[in-house]
Amino acid sequence: MGTVILAAVGGALVALLGVGLVTVVRRRSRTRADLEAMLAAAQHEADDLRARLEELTALVTVAPEGEEPAYLITDVGVVRAPAVPEDQIQVPDRLVLSATMGEPLVKVAALGHGLRRALSPESRNRIWFEMRREVRAARKRRRQLLKQYQRDIRAAERAQEGLA
Repeated sequence: MGTVILAAVGGALVALLGVGLVTVVRRRSRTRADLEAMLAAAQHEADDLRARLEELTALVTVAPEGEEPAYLITDVGVVRAPAVPEDQIQVPDRLVLSATMGEPLVKVAALGHGLRRALSPESRNRIWFEMRREVRAARKRRRQLLKQYQRDIRAAERAQEGLA
């Protein structure tokens, strides 16, 4: 039962690492032309936004001051013209996917790399060797401490016999 669960978890990890590897390879395979096109599109969008900002600031500064009462509490009775939607900026699916999957994918890849290194035979052997060395040192310290306690007890008994 335990091996089945272990195999399933291992299979899931392998599948996850495979998906991560494919995504990383695809991200790296972007050509220079794709990157330049994305840069040009971003610059064009920035220019459009800058132009819209200038138009809106011009409208705000040129807007005529109407006679509005200073005591106006609500504008429930005022009929307004329906707002015409402005040009909507199209965000490419690739950019959205890159933003949503990029950081978690990097974290998963880093975790996979760390697990692979931690579970490597060299690492396990080094850990086993260090643990064995620490166990031996602790055993040696306990023996020395026990001998010191025994010496102290014998010295206390001798001192008490000498006083009696």
